[in-house]
Amino acid sequence: MAVTEPAPVSHPPAHEGILRRQALRESAARTYARSLPIVPVRARGMTIEGADGRRYLDCLSGAGTLALGHNHPVVLEAIRKVIDSGAPLHVLDLATPVKDAFTTELFATLPRELADNARIQFCGPAGTDAVEAAFKLVRAASGRSGLLAFTGAYHGMTAGALAASGGAPDVGVTRLPFPQNYRCPFGAGGERGADIAAHWTRYLLDDPKSGVPAPAAMILEPVQGEGGVNPAPDGWMRRMREITQERSIALIADEVQTGVGRTGTFWAVEHSGIVPDVMVLSKAIGGSLPLAVIVYRAELDLWQPGAHAGTFRGNQLAMAAGAATLAHVRENQLAERAGTLGARMLARLQALGADHPSIGDVRGRGLMLGIELVDPEADPLTVTAENGSAPPPDPALAAAVQQECLRRGLIVELGGRHSAVVRLLPPLTLTDEQATAVVDRLADALRAAERSPYRRAVAGPTR
Repeated sequence: MAVTEPAPVSHPPAHEGILRRQALRESAARTYARSLPIVPVRARGMTIEGADGRRYLDCLSGAGTLALGHNHPVVLEAIRKVIDSGAPLHVLDLATPVKDAFTTELFATLPRELADNARIQFCGPAGTDAVEAAFKLVRAASGRSGLLAFTGAYHGMTAGALAASGGAPDVGVTRLPFPQNYRCPFGAGGERGADIAAHWTRYLLDDPKSGVPAPAAMILEPVQGEGGVNPAPDGWMRRMREITQERSIALIADEVQTGVGRTGTFWAVEHSGIVPDVMVLSKAIGGSLPLAVIVYRAELDLWQPGAHAGTFRGNQLAMAAGAATLAHVRENQLAERAGTLGARMLARLQALGADHPSIGDVRGRGLMLGIELVDPEADPLTVTAENGSAPPPDPALAAAVQQECLRRGLIVELGGRHSAVVRLLPPLTLTDEQATAVVDRLADALRAAERSPYRRAVAGPTR
């Protein structure tokens, strides 16, 4: 009698099991994993390989953390050197040769007027920790508690940073309008809109009946990232510096995402020529590892020992990786390269916008680019004060574009108040060929998303 072989059992690919277990075990607060259902197993430069064997061009770069892309040789060598040396990896805030080298390299990149009279506080491990430290510093130095922040800002997820971002109520935070061209809060745009925004700020601070708590500081992003890639006008930045200096208000520049060459200068404040009182730094300064610091004028260094601390502020591997990254960007003029290549990509994307009414605006600086998608066929009654004369944002289309990009091997992020802005944050090591591939894949994804009958059913989360 013949023996019947059992039918082969079909097992789902291993990566599907990993994704399923993630969905079952991790919190409902997870974000990137929802829109990017991939399981990275290898990465180099701009390329990520998933467990399913597919390759992707990564235009997220760890939300801007990976200035040199994934596993850059100079970063890996710096990490190996520390490990092989037998040096301690966890030292709280003790002095070490690795920390000294990092601080020296960081100070060499800062605006000279600040670096010559600066102090540094290691906060670790995330940018939001550094934001909290900055608030604590300026309040201790000034004796005031109020803060000035801007609509559309994002400074982190801890209590104080979230309040400054408009994500939580705080009577001590006064939120001011952030000037932008496409959706100007004053309906003007351009220099006129920036002038009105500056005038409003000055008026509010000088009006004794405005109800604004005496501010210890103003915090701003030279380019709002999560807010939709909104570059601050240089003239407006200079006006904010004048306004704060005249009133002895500390100016805090949040360079967590804009720093280390991303916008075409080493630090984004250099575009306007201003020197802030405090700089909040994280993401790329750790060379892909967790590291956050504030650098500030020595005159503000009035807090007492232990006034601000953090268990993991002595991350030696991050300092080594960060020093190597800072030096590589500086020595190879990668900031200038980002400015040149970013301008080229911006021009191509703007040309794409001329053929696609669903592209409302293309904006950015250096390799920090945003494409705002809109519904050009929306009912005119949907025009609101927020939209102005522009069509309403189309988060469903943006979500569809993101998914079509992923199908074409391109990882992009969404941002803006309604998650209708497709964001590009490629590494500074981006090649000309990769830049062309990014725009080509994005253009193809947009065409596919516009044709999709399902696009309206794709729900995009609001911010």
